[in-house]
Amino acid sequence: MKFTHYEATGISPFIVNSPIMGWLNSAFGVQGASDVIGLLELSTAVALIIGSIQPFFSALGAAMSAATYLITLTFMLSTPGVAEATAGGFPAISALPGQFLLKDLVLLAASLTLLLGSLRTSHGDARR
Repeated sequence: MKFTHYEATGISPFIVNSPIMGWLNSAFGVQGASDVIGLLELSTAVALIIGSIQPFFSALGAAMSAATYLITLTFMLSTPGVAEATAGGFPAISALPGQFLLKDLVLLAASLTLLLGSLRTSHGDARR
């Protein structure tokens, strides 16, 4: 979806307000920034797929995935509208964009679990 106009404009508020990723829109424009993110996501997927037969790539893909979710979780702090003012503000979060971002906490945990498992597997293979 990152290669579509719909998605590019949808993620633009997250990118523009991010101190980590805000430069992407300046450098590549709204669609270009989304395309760069899409390429990184596809690269992560390819690494994870290859990782099913090669532990190094599993660890690489899991690390890339964990980095992605660490960055997107910073959007909780930088994106306007995440804290729900009518519920008392932070830690109460809005349905959009707050709850949309909250799922990344679970995905970060899954990525870190895979990374640790992959590292154990690759170290076990190296010892044989």
